[in-house]
Amino acid sequence: MEPVGRGGAGPSEAPAIAATVSMTGGGTCIAEARRFAADFLVRAGSDHGVPVSARATDLTQLVVSELVTNAHKYAPGPLLLALRITGDVVAVSVHDSVATRPEARSVDPRRVGQHGLEIVMAVAQEFRVDLEPTGKRVTASIALHD
Repeated sequence: MEPVGRGGAGPSEAPAIAATVSMTGGGTCIAEARRFAADFLVRAGSDHGVPVSARATDLTQLVVSELVTNAHKYAPGPLLLALRITGDVVAVSVHDSVATRPEARSVDPRRVGQHGLEIVMAVAQEFRVDLEPTGKRVTASIALHD
């Protein structure tokens, strides 16, 4: 796990606070990812004075759970979880080894499970998928304030 640190920024914006962790994708990676996200937000508040609402912490952990679960389920091999606070938003990015865009299923209230991407897209301010030579990066941004 990389420690929380300040990243570079342009002259008119505050530097970003970022941390990353590489995960094997094993059975405990989802719980580890949730703890990593919660600890990151606590340290952002205590070490850098960034106000983070309880709702933002809950939503960030939810998004982390869903994105890491999808990567664990559909992409073989390790994954990289990156968290980055810029201004009043935390961006949650998960890099995996499959260069295929995930797609949310159509709404079906009778379907049990497989609602993760729908949930992420509903709670995120921004959602995007970037295809890369070694796979993809899925990013969801969450407001830090209610």
